[in-house]
Amino acid sequence: MLIASAVLCQIALNLARPLISYKVLALGGDSVAVGLTSASFALLPVAIALWLGRMSDRRASMKGITLAGTLLLAAGPFLLSTAPSLLLVGVASAVLGIGHLCFTIAGQSAIARFVPLSRMDAAFGWFTAAFSLGQLVGPLLAGLAMGSAGNAPADARLMDANTALLLAGAISMLAIPVALGSSVKDRAPAREAADAPTPQKSPSKSVAHLLGIPTVKTNMLASLALLATTDIIVAFLPLLGEERGIAPVGIGVLLAIRAAASISSRLLLPVMLSRWSRTGLITASLAGAGATLAILPWVFSNPLPAAVLLAIVGFFLGLGQPITMTLITQAVPPESRGAALALRLLGNRLGQVALPISAGLLAAPAGPGGALWMSAAVLCAASIRWPRKPKA
Repeated sequence: MLIASAVLCQIALNLARPLISYKVLALGGDSVAVGLTSASFALLPVAIALWLGRMSDRRASMKGITLAGTLLLAAGPFLLSTAPSLLLVGVASAVLGIGHLCFTIAGQSAIARFVPLSRMDAAFGWFTAAFSLGQLVGPLLAGLAMGSAGNAPADARLMDANTALLLAGAISMLAIPVALGSSVKDRAPAREAADAPTPQKSPSKSVAHLLGIPTVKTNMLASLALLATTDIIVAFLPLLGEERGIAPVGIGVLLAIRAAASISSRLLLPVMLSRWSRTGLITASLAGAGATLAILPWVFSNPLPAAVLLAIVGFFLGLGQPITMTLITQAVPPESRGAALALRLLGNRLGQVALPISAGLLAAPAGPGGALWMSAAVLCAASIRWPRKPKA
């Protein structure tokens, strides 16, 4: 039920997010406005991420947080469809961000609490694969809704975007009854006793203590770089398409190819972990995605090479996220797992605020390709900082 509700919510979210860029352009915004709007998706969640993580550690059931996230993910697209100005588009984008944060923290905390450590990589892999499936279907629907004509008039773009946003809200509403049955109230009896959290007896560790754990810090950096890059691709690929005369439906297909590749890497994760270490796979994820993304703007006008490169980028981007969740979960005491995963999400959100704004400012003089080059540099820098000889 958790995976099913994740698929529906992520289809709606990833249908809405590319449409935000088109709506910003239709309302007269530029690349800076796109960057600021993308950052607003993460800005408000920064303030409540740790609080939500602590709450998830204290609650016996994740149902309330999951349902709250689903309701906000349903409200966001409806607000976006009626927003008449760039300011209100940013506010509605923030509502989407809070809903996404609630749902993600609830899902990750449920897996960290109920799944044995020996099966955690696979569980996080399936959970994040559900997100990638939404990232595959959502942009395809967005592209179809926006049509096959490149450089269409602003009024037509605005009307198409508003109609498609209503569809996104309807899809999120379908997830509400599913989310109601997606959480377990009592801890699974098969869970190893050593893994069972006891928040009533053992207080959750402070943020300073969690950040003092090297594994937490390095995984936060890796996760931040991977997720912020995914956001920048979703936000700035439509701008690059408008610049190169590629119709929205073509951009939707390219974004779907990227997501499909991420699904494949996440489902293949148990097989790859049987041959390579988690640290080696994260290093490959960061460096591979960074090197490939740096090439993309040069060949983007040619659909076939662009599709191949986005498939490679997607495979590497999808590989690292579930591993960072497992490593952080294993590195902290059981009673602090929800807070630690929330701290990871806080780092992600800070990256989702700072990097899209920086990308938007860079795209103003350098074009949308500059945003992708900046992301490639961040990924490569994160791979260099990763420790090469982790503790056994």
